[in-house]
Amino acid sequence: MSPTVLQSGPWFFFFSSDRGEPIHVHVARERKTAKFWLEPVRLDYNHGFASIELGKVEVLVRSHKSELVEAWHEFFKSGN
Repeated sequence: MSPTVLQSGPWFFFFSSDRGEPIHVHVARERKTAKFWLEPVRLDYNHGFASIELGKVEVLVRSHKSELVEAWHEFFKSGN
């Protein structure tokens, strides 16, 4: 299961198997993927996003950080 927690151009989501990892979000658009740790916000990996687009994605992650962290806690609190 991978709930979408934000859609703003690319999709922002996490996987139910992410439970044991620090808080993070996966980002995907078309065949591009990236992963950002959220506390603190930093890039873990990028597969396919150009640097300009990746910068825009990071701005979205930073501006929605509190919502993403809240969604993480809500999802994993529910036992997923």
